[in-house]
Amino acid sequence: MPCCAVLVALLGFPRLALLLLWSSTDYLARAGLGAGWTLLGLVFLPWTTIAYAVAQNELGGLHGWGVAALAVGLLLDFGGPLGGRGSRRE
Repeated sequence: MPCCAVLVALLGFPRLALLLLWSSTDYLARAGLGAGWTLLGLVFLPWTTIAYAVAQNELGGLHGWGVAALAVGLLLDFGGPLGGRGSRRE
């Protein structure tokens, strides 16, 4: 199921992917994200929340590739291809 949720996220729906992960698996709980942090991630930083869960569950924590995954999540949240001030310029 986490693979399907990541596919949904890559298609451009990270909030839907987080809802799928939260409602049908324990993937976010294994990463140490409780309900409060998951809700905050769902509202404010969905890509970063997914990247953190992947770093904790698949990459062995926040060192090495885990930090790189978290940085990519932050970049997608704050400067993704559909977000940011630059894409709305006329």
